[in-house]
Amino acid sequence: MSAAGHDLKPMTGAALGVAALALAMGTFMQVLDSTIANVSLPTISGNLGVSTNQGTWVITAFAVANGIGVPLTGWLMGRYGVVRTFVGSVLLFTIASFLCGIAWSLPSLIFFRVLQGGVSGPMIPGSQALLISIFPSDKRGAAMGIWSITTLVAPICGPILGGYISDNYHWGWIFLINVPVGLAVTFLCWQGLKGRETPTRKLPVDNVGLALLVVWVGALQVMLDQGKDLDWFASTQIVILAIVTAIGFAAFLIWELTAKNPIVDLSLFKSRNFALGTLAFCLGYAVFFACNLLMPLWLQTQVGYTATWAGLVAAPTGVIAVLLTPLSAKLISKIDARIIATVAYIAFGVSYLMRARFTADASFVDFMLPLLVQGIAMATFFLAMITILLDGIPSHKIPLASGLSNFARITGGGFAASIVTTLWDRREALHQSRMADQTTIFTPGLSKALAGLHSAGFPDLAAKAAVTRTMTSQAYLLAANDIFWASGWICILLIGMVWLCKRAVSGGGAPVAAD
Repeated sequence: MSAAGHDLKPMTGAALGVAALALAMGTFMQVLDSTIANVSLPTISGNLGVSTNQGTWVITAFAVANGIGVPLTGWLMGRYGVVRTFVGSVLLFTIASFLCGIAWSLPSLIFFRVLQGGVSGPMIPGSQALLISIFPSDKRGAAMGIWSITTLVAPICGPILGGYISDNYHWGWIFLINVPVGLAVTFLCWQGLKGRETPTRKLPVDNVGLALLVVWVGALQVMLDQGKDLDWFASTQIVILAIVTAIGFAAFLIWELTAKNPIVDLSLFKSRNFALGTLAFCLGYAVFFACNLLMPLWLQTQVGYTATWAGLVAAPTGVIAVLLTPLSAKLISKIDARIIATVAYIAFGVSYLMRARFTADASFVDFMLPLLVQGIAMATFFLAMITILLDGIPSHKIPLASGLSNFARITGGGFAASIVTTLWDRREALHQSRMADQTTIFTPGLSKALAGLHSAGFPDLAAKAAVTRTMTSQAYLLAANDIFWASGWICILLIGMVWLCKRAVSGGGAPVAAD
């Protein structure tokens, strides 16, 4: 089966502009929803009467469901066509967004977020495929530039928009704003692109492989999310989930390696660039996603920032990324992608290590500067890593390879979100314990602080409570710094993995459609 639009002439004029805008908005909407809830977690959790730790399920449920839905994209496009699959996905995503916006409890919100993530799987590869198909071949770089800028701006707008809505309106509007946009994208894409549908054929679906994928990924995610509250392997439930994960993963590998029509083509990992590139892509994104979640969470719960200001801290990343992406797109077709990937990982590493030096009296500018550096990484990371991991993949397998790498990336981000909140609490408890061990009533600094509070009119109990809150806040700061420090060095180490790949130079981007 041919890729989208292979036997049709490219679009021109106003029709091209409207279709490109609609496809870009579809991508923007989906990527936006992967980050818009980050800064809203404290608000959502408080409104629904749950802890912030429980609220992280709102993030991870979407990420994991989306990751599971991505491998189905190739089959759906082959069975129903690229246009129908994309438009159907957008419409279902819009309905799920409405349900998220009217959710009445945490379980209902998590269920609707799972639904929202699952149906959105085809949106990114579908928009990419259709954008490439409607542009002339010599303008494919422009098409990919539009797609890249959209996917870069959305994660930055998410925290800002989510913060503003949470501070000024009901949190449900962070999802309800998708409804008019989604309906417009559905209408415009169907009207403009229905005549460019790709050929379809009846394809068998790997039901067993899909079921095993859902079992082991779901069990692992629940284990990661619940482990902290259940004291990990001291809990029978966590042990059972770990066993289910291990057995499910082993069965999944065996089945996919022997199935006639596997849902995940594991033979792609025979390519060195795909195997190492996907691993580096997944780990790099997981670190980025974890730090992107931790930063606004820490600013709101410990530093006293509102959701709006926590979102504004991230704004410079988007500005720098948008300005540099066109340059990166030009360079990727001329020089070794490993060099550009190295720049990305160095920028990520420097950004995280700068954050590891935060102090209790850090200012807004101090918080913002590391994210300026992160903008350089955002402008280079995705383009470089996609070029590396798809290098040498036969054109008819590019849709499968793209879907598999996105599955790994998105799922890795969901797991990282669960792990980082657990690690943050564990490191906070360690630092607070150390501070308590070294602090007594005879400690000069403590005595002076208590005396100052007493002279300000604080009763003894209130003064000690204020000191305890300060110690807790400091412990969370040190815990966040530990995570940022480790994240920085992980990114520096990943440079070595990139250079184990073979040289790769983009030819302008390959179609990412169903074959």
